[in-house]
Amino acid sequence: MLNRYPLWKYCLILSVVVLGFVFSAANLYTPDPAIQISGASSSLKIDQSVLRKASKILNDNNIPYFGEEFTDTSALIRLEDKAQQLGAQELIKQALGDEYVVALNLAPTTPAWLSGIGAGPMKLGLDLSGGVHFLMEVDTESVVKGRLESIESQAKVFLREARPRLRYKDVVVTEDNTLEASFADIEARTQANTILRREFSDMVFVASENIRGDFVLTGTMPEQAIGEIEDYAVNQNLSTLRNRVNELGVSEPIVQRQGRNRIVVELPGVQDTAAAKRVIGKTANLEFRLEAERSALASQQEYFDYKDQDSTPGGANLERRAVISGEEVTRAQAGFDSQTSLPQVNISLSSDGGAKMYRATVNNIGRRLGVLFIEFRTITRDEQGQLLEEPVQVIDKEIISLATINSALNAEFRITGIGNTAEAAELALLLRSGALAAPMQFVQESTIGPSLGAENIELGVKSVQLGLLLVLIFMLVFYKVFGLAANIALSVNLVLLVAVMSLLGATLTLPGIAGIVLTVGMAVDANVLIFSRIKEELKAGAPPQSAINAGFDRAFTTILDANITTLIVAIILYGIGTGPVKGFAVTLAIGIITSMFTAIIGTRSIINLIYGGRTVKKLWI
Repeated sequence: MLNRYPLWKYCLILSVVVLGFVFSAANLYTPDPAIQISGASSSLKIDQSVLRKASKILNDNNIPYFGEEFTDTSALIRLEDKAQQLGAQELIKQALGDEYVVALNLAPTTPAWLSGIGAGPMKLGLDLSGGVHFLMEVDTESVVKGRLESIESQAKVFLREARPRLRYKDVVVTEDNTLEASFADIEARTQANTILRREFSDMVFVASENIRGDFVLTGTMPEQAIGEIEDYAVNQNLSTLRNRVNELGVSEPIVQRQGRNRIVVELPGVQDTAAAKRVIGKTANLEFRLEAERSALASQQEYFDYKDQDSTPGGANLERRAVISGEEVTRAQAGFDSQTSLPQVNISLSSDGGAKMYRATVNNIGRRLGVLFIEFRTITRDEQGQLLEEPVQVIDKEIISLATINSALNAEFRITGIGNTAEAAELALLLRSGALAAPMQFVQESTIGPSLGAENIELGVKSVQLGLLLVLIFMLVFYKVFGLAANIALSVNLVLLVAVMSLLGATLTLPGIAGIVLTVGMAVDANVLIFSRIKEELKAGAPPQSAINAGFDRAFTTILDANITTLIVAIILYGIGTGPVKGFAVTLAIGIITSMFTAIIGTRSIINLIYGGRTVKKLWI
């Protein structure tokens, strides 16, 4: 029988529509402004006393709040006024000190029954609802100083290995970032000048004499060379930050350089800003060092504490020379030891790193190899919680593993002795994303509003409403009952579009709204083709039921071709575009798929319910 769907197909269509309304309903609940507290280290627990202390600070400063929540790793306090977020954050940060990360957040208000089935609000881009804005400053001075210290140690080696050996009084890096080498006679200085100019072509050396009568060779680094070192450090940090943000799964992030030594990070739709801030801002690395032998000279060994003092108190002496560092790591994955079920990190090294590790361990079987965790921290407050005039950089070095070498290690091995699974996952993430070339500090953190202005957002929403209204009127006037069916399908299409974007975690941007407007037009365009084809069949003398069937069947190929070509364009836009272009492409692609469903299957099911299986003499079209 023409124009009749079986019952199962109607049930399937109804189920899809109901699920669409359910999963899109989560977008009706706007999130609350909140303050989130977590430990600066993933191993630091959050207890009730931390929450009480933060709540007392808010009460003392008359900042209204509600909905306190906390787990072992974080605490969250919802605020009634978004304008008070920054003030509340600063007060709590001052009270808790540098051991805790106090971050801005937007706490979801989705009902438990929706969250229980996996429904959540659609992520909005920075140009619609704003997000978290971090401005970070790269400590390029430490990179330049580190380069000079490396030159200092290398210069001493070159002078000692010269033939004949050059005797120097001293080779030091001064406070004004210059290299000074002093000699007892002018011949030694002249020969050293030739060697150092050849080995360090990026430095300028000038000969002079000091007040003690020493013959001095002063090396300075030109501004161009300093700029290249700073550019490398900033670009390396930029690349690492992008990798870390990608690991966090943030949609449509912005990570870009600003000025000479600053980086802007903007994260829309972030659910856990405290974790994001901790991972993004952490400057950490690993070094693998052999345990120092008892007969080793004091100058060749260094003492470090164990990171987990609760389970392994004390420390150990390690050799000053590192076997390899974290830069040699190509893959890191958190897992569990198959025998002890304790957390571990599985490591893969580069070919060069694997060769170094083999050479260091093949002749040292039976000795212990230590894994040294190096973390750079920025302290902004003293022990009393008072703000320091200038931030102080602190380097923490702790042993996370010290295990006996039972056989030669290659490019694949594992790190054990890690405190918990969260610490293992964070360490693996930091190693995968790469080490920062220089420490960084947060100089600004804020929630940012719509980048295109509230007026543009309002106009964007109005454009969808106005476009939808005009289309609904047009279809109703020109196609009557068929137009009504198309209007119902079009409304359902918008609901399904929002539901799919929410399920996929897609980000809606202002260009994405333009994609919705375009989707409205395209969905109606498919119905116009179908209805025009039905009119042609009626004019050709076809019976109403046959005209309906022919209209939907014969227009299908044309609609499919048109939508596939548009979908290909959307995929290309997403592949080569960035930011707003991707937002438009995502919305357009999802809209094409949902409109195909509603314009063809949805509209036809409504028409079938109205006309199917009946004797019809005239169609209202």
